[in-house]
Amino acid sequence: MSLPIEQACCRQPLRLRVFANFWLVCALAALMGNAEVVGGAENWPEFRGPTGDGHSDATGLPVRWSETENVRWKVAIHDKGWSSPVIWGDQVWFTTATADGKQMFAMCVDRTSGKILHDIKLFDIAKPGFCPPFNSYASPTPVIEAGRVYIHFGSYGTACLDTATGQTIWCRRDLPCDHWRAPGSSPILYDDKLFINYDGYDLQSVVALDKTTGRTVWKQARDIDYGTDNGDLKKAFCTPSVVNVNGKAELISPSAVATIAYDPSTGKELWKVYHGGMNAAARPLLGQGLVFVTTGDGGKFRLLAVRPDGSGDLTKTNIVWTQNRSVPSRSSLLLAGDLLYMVNETGVASCLEARNGHTVWQKRLGGEYSASPLYADGRLYFFDQLGSSHVLEPGRTDHVLAVNKLDSGCMASVAVAGHELYVRTKTHLYRIENLLGH
Repeated sequence: MSLPIEQACCRQPLRLRVFANFWLVCALAALMGNAEVVGGAENWPEFRGPTGDGHSDATGLPVRWSETENVRWKVAIHDKGWSSPVIWGDQVWFTTATADGKQMFAMCVDRTSGKILHDIKLFDIAKPGFCPPFNSYASPTPVIEAGRVYIHFGSYGTACLDTATGQTIWCRRDLPCDHWRAPGSSPILYDDKLFINYDGYDLQSVVALDKTTGRTVWKQARDIDYGTDNGDLKKAFCTPSVVNVNGKAELISPSAVATIAYDPSTGKELWKVYHGGMNAAARPLLGQGLVFVTTGDGGKFRLLAVRPDGSGDLTKTNIVWTQNRSVPSRSSLLLAGDLLYMVNETGVASCLEARNGHTVWQKRLGGEYSASPLYADGRLYFFDQLGSSHVLEPGRTDHVLAVNKLDSGCMASVAVAGHELYVRTKTHLYRIENLLGH
């Protein structure tokens, strides 16, 4: 059933700064209209990149950096937000919000110079819900394509912006959900639809919006037996993934207690698996013929591998293996070849056999981790919350190539474009690359 779009739901931005003249904006718009990547480098359109799994085809990336080494530019970000940057052409977009949640912004930085192109206040919130210090009101990562960027602040509002002008094309503020401890699920694009998880204290659903108009294509309430009336045990912060299973698209959408696969065209439930847990945050992965899911806090399993080739309740038939040791409840997994990599909150990195879950190695990196790891240029990148980053060589030994340090740490996951890393810390956005002579 389609829902009407809230009329005039977004006020004209009160804080729109465009640091370019008209002709530069027009030229930039023309560049944005080309879906090809700039300079042969890939775009980074959504949370965890173009394939949604933390992989990049980029080469020539740096191994070492610091505040004084291999930093092309560094720009301060006002207020507070844990959303990851997304990149299209010469634009880098992300979100931020005041610490009290009463003002929410979309920001855009020029990729070449680091100059702020747009700083747009999208929403004023009179009475925002509770957000613990660990989270932010701007944790969901935007998703971007040629000419449009889709900004999401959970139930507080979702808006589609013109990337050249920063003007609002459409927005929705009529999809209620009590996030209880602030939102975290990021939207994704597939087949002209914007998919969003709403797993709150009071309501739990998955929504597909028409990306052109913002109208609801379908909305599916979660059909999950949570085994409790306590809404705190029904929350989740996951971003879904669309994967190809035997030539058929499936929207894999983890939640508290269970993970469900939907038909992305209709919202029809295809299969589900019960695993327990709450506050799940990791994006699911497909590889080696399996879907890998982590279950957040609590629950019977912490990490499980599911064979996605059935229908109905697959709990008793399609769970291939489980693992409960040193599994993260915040950051997502990384699959490279036949090995699965992860780092938990206390800084323990692990490498598992993807086909059976057996541990290959574990290494204590130290620090605390929320950001998801990156695989690029034949290396593994891990960024912690205090400013340290570890670069490892993938494989069956825990070989550390470098340990780097910035002034502040990462809650957001890193983005990649060209030969550069785009690292958002708690205070700044960095462009990091191999500079001549360094």
